[in-house]
Amino acid sequence: MAAQLCSSSVHILFVEDNNVNRRVILKQLELLKCQVTAVTNGLEAVEFCRNQTVDIILMDCLMPVMDGYEATRQIRQDELGKNRSTVIIGITAHAFTNDRRRYVEAGMNDFLIKPVFLK
Repeated sequence: MAAQLCSSSVHILFVEDNNVNRRVILKQLELLKCQVTAVTNGLEAVEFCRNQTVDIILMDCLMPVMDGYEATRQIRQDELGKNRSTVIIGITAHAFTNDRRRYVEAGMNDFLIKPVFLK
């Protein structure tokens, strides 16, 4: 399914603070020929989205400076009145029963559990 989503016309913002995780997923997205911009924390993601439009955000949930939940809330707040809602997919190593509610309440569309394998 990821291959159907990716093409050079789809712009993905990838937000991940861990260098190894970032390199692995960036390589997978590169193989799928996605146009990707990577940033290392939620504050950088919010600032990027204020100046650029992306189609999909892959958002790590636990990061320093600003976590993915707060970044998602701020991105959603900034989108109010703009008649658009970017797809935001949380990426986390935590997948407990109550976590799904936390992603939805923050404004994420869905979430993936690490390690993520895109095919």
